Amino acid sequence: MNASKPSSLMSGEALSVDQQIGQIAVAVPGATAVFRRLKLDFCCGGQISLQQAAADKGLDALVVLAELSTLQRDTAPPEATEPTALIEHILERYHAVHRGQLPELIRMARRVEAVHRDNPSVPTGLSELLEIAEQEMLSHMEKEENILFPMMQAGGHPFVNQPISMMRTEHVEHGAMLERLLALTNNAMPPEGACNTWRALYAGIAQFQNDLISHIHLENNVLFPQFNGQSIH
Repeated sequence: MNASKPSSLMSGEALSVDQQIGQIAVAVPGATAVFRRLKLDFCCGGQISLQQAAADKGLDALVVLAELSTLQRDTAPPEATEPTALIEHILERYHAVHRGQLPELIRMARRVEAVHRDNPSVPTGLSELLEIAEQEMLSHMEKEENILFPMMQAGGHPFVNQPISMMRTEHVEHGAMLERLLALTNNAMPPEGACNTWRALYAGIAQFQNDLISHIHLENNVLFPQFNGQSIH
């Protein structure tokens, strides 16, 4: 079968079934998990269109495209600053996203470290660092969800500044973790000739960095200050 030449995927461009599956994998963090589940080869076979790749597997390309489109998340800050609405936004836009991001980044890092272990640019130790980051993030988010956020949603608490202080300290630790990630990955810039998995891994790390910075900003600078000054009565 002669397929038409797939078009390239430009930054910010809407997804289409004519775009190369490998380009989608790199441009849309989280797409690799979808492709892996559907057994669509985005790495070595990433030069064909999504339409062709789906057809070869007997899949409906438009259904795959619809799932991929849900991964393109809004980066604009929320308009609402009222605590309950802001917490709901943080839970949906950041907590849920981090829980999906990190396992896929770990999986790709393990693969890149194994397949390209002889490449001098390989980020040796990246999967281990991401595993530590996942453990720290899960623990941090559980504290917020089970302790701090319920206090805030109830209108505050005489002791609310204690968990806020702890979360701020952990945010500093998360910033240091991001610095280690970027140092190990050359600021998330893949080497020349890197495969699609390697490029998608670094694109995902860059997205994780941007999401985590925005997440911390919303909490430190918008949510937490609304409860500063609460004290024991």
